[in-house]
Amino acid sequence: MKLTSRGRYAVMALVDLARFDNINPVSLRDISLRQGISLDYLEQIFSKLRKKEIVQSVRGTQGGYVLNKKAKEIKLNNIFEAVDEKVKTVQCNKESKKGCNGKSIKCVTHNLWDELENHINNFFKEKSLEDLVKDNIERRI
Repeated sequence: MKLTSRGRYAVMALVDLARFDNINPVSLRDISLRQGISLDYLEQIFSKLRKKEIVQSVRGTQGGYVLNKKAKEIKLNNIFEAVDEKVKTVQCNKESKKGCNGKSIKCVTHNLWDELENHINNFFKEKSLEDLVKDNIERRI
């Protein structure tokens, strides 16, 4: 299982945003500098996040982005879905009788990987941006 940089960067950028957006809208340039993420890449990510109403843009000289909901209401799975990130541990379709190995049956460890995928996705459904912001603050103390 591997998350792409798009999914990881979306979470990093939103945690950064959640830390600062209660003061003023946060510019992508500031997030880019703090997190070391390309500004062009952030623009692509935030376009998807805006379409899924996770963030909203604020125009003007003090413009930038703000969260559309409270940080505790935004779960990691919402972020991954918004940027088209899927957490999968197997390549085959769960409903298919055919396995990832191209054979007519699923491999002997298929159920193990399928169960792991469920655990991972449930973990992401439970974790919120607020959890990550708090965790980051506690580790700095």
